[in-house]
Amino acid sequence: MFLMCLKAFLVGGAICVIGQLLIDITKMTPARILVTFVVTGVILGALGLYDKVVDFAGAGATIPLTGFGNALATGVRDAVREQGFMGVLTGGFTAMAGGVTVAVLCGLVTALVTKPKDK
Repeated sequence: MFLMCLKAFLVGGAICVIGQLLIDITKMTPARILVTFVVTGVILGALGLYDKVVDFAGAGATIPLTGFGNALATGVRDAVREQGFMGVLTGGFTAMAGGVTVAVLCGLVTALVTKPKDK
């Protein structure tokens, strides 16, 4: 159990360090960094490389945005296998519908419960 948590912490922490380095060293905006992480996850997932990272690190690889990109790629790959070309259009939505729904509902509840302040 400890070794599993350590692996997740190290891999997730390494992904966060890469993000912090991109913020500190480059002039990339946070939005571009987020998109870079998602696209990197899609590419690594499409090549089948990210699954090895997930097998090694578990939640340390699935929780960050690269894991979101990997889940999109996996959903599209599975849908194409089952439905053909239409899977390209529907696979990502099907794979990530639950996660996106939870994120939107949590944002809604937070907005209703808290009082926003002007900056």
